[in-house]
Amino acid sequence: MNRRTFLAASSAAMSMAAPAGPPKRIAAIITEYRPNSHADVVVGKYLDGYNQDGRPPYPRSKIVSMFTEQIPKNDMSRAKAKEHNVPIFRTVMEALTLGGDKLAVDGVLLIGEHGNYPSNDKDQKLYPRFEMFLKITDVFRQSGRSVPVFNDKHLSFSWRQARRMVEISRELKFPMLAGSSAPVAYRVPAIDTPFGAAQKYAVAISFSGLDIYGFHLLEALQAMVDRRKGGETGVKSVQCLERQDCWNFIDQNGWVRRLFDQALARSNTRKSGDPKALVKAPAVFILEYNDGLKAAAFLLTGLVQDFTVAVDVEGRSEPVSTLMYLQPGPPHHHFGCLVKNIEIMFNTGIPPYPVERTMLTSGILDFALESRFQGYKKLDTPELARVRYQTPNASHFCAKGWGPDGKRLDM
Repeated sequence: MNRRTFLAASSAAMSMAAPAGPPKRIAAIITEYRPNSHADVVVGKYLDGYNQDGRPPYPRSKIVSMFTEQIPKNDMSRAKAKEHNVPIFRTVMEALTLGGDKLAVDGVLLIGEHGNYPSNDKDQKLYPRFEMFLKITDVFRQSGRSVPVFNDKHLSFSWRQARRMVEISRELKFPMLAGSSAPVAYRVPAIDTPFGAAQKYAVAISFSGLDIYGFHLLEALQAMVDRRKGGETGVKSVQCLERQDCWNFIDQNGWVRRLFDQALARSNTRKSGDPKALVKAPAVFILEYNDGLKAAAFLLTGLVQDFTVAVDVEGRSEPVSTLMYLQPGPPHHHFGCLVKNIEIMFNTGIPPYPVERTMLTSGILDFALESRFQGYKKLDTPELARVRYQTPNASHFCAKGWGPDGKRLDM
């Protein structure tokens, strides 16, 4: 999809009134549905409303079928399905065909996050998103038509699989959206990087595991830098550093120190004290883009518990910086922000932002963990250097947060 198409998409989405016709019928394809899982905070908003309290507002689309690959002891899917009269099918195909032999839904939620799955030697959790996606698209092929698909979090732990998923979406000509809730979460301040302005350096800071939260961190970064002059031009090298090498990288690069301090100043959760004493296992992903942009994404468990980004923008004396504010408890407002954007695609047939963003960040994470596996070697990434896309000149994060009762304000 080219720049003109995405700008048109943004305009259409932003001006969208109540869509004509009946609500879209959505199949939810899930690895595991338990309390506080991604299925709970995404599908739960369709079933129980954005505040998950059984009251309006609700997304317009409706869940009409579910498939769950695993059923843990604290499973919610069976009780929720019974409560809302939603059938649970034994296979992905049956969930998409509603037990028939042809595609019978208007959209698909693919939530391949959480569950009992192994990890590989790079410490990547081997969630079966790619395999589930192939089962979904097999139904599209057999039915001779396709519908929009949302894929939660990274497309795959594997760059090759992530790229293939996007290739299939283009081949079968269906709209696809994917990614993290972090880029669309409520921001403090509620700003974006200026569209079309040149950027030179960027730093993002977060916490938790390299795989599970490294993806969220990279998407938070990418959503700020892919608005730069010329659009996204691809990533030519990736490197991971840990422990003392991470601190050395900050100390040896003035631009990193300056933006690191600016991003850290936006944190609402920063603990007082020396970061080097607080963070037991610091890590950084170092990225070089084709157009000269340099970026660093830090995972600093023990220092912060939120997502902040700072970007040097041409013509500005101070970096553009913000906090992507994730609600720490129910109803997890940031997932409501994500559902709002999913609904734009389901109801207009147009993704509000490019799936290529998530394809690229999926690849960056895969290569960063490969760098770590290879002894922290800097890796040239010609595959990622070929990724090109243009995001629209529109912001898709929530402009407001939640009230004292935890319920969303007007998004």
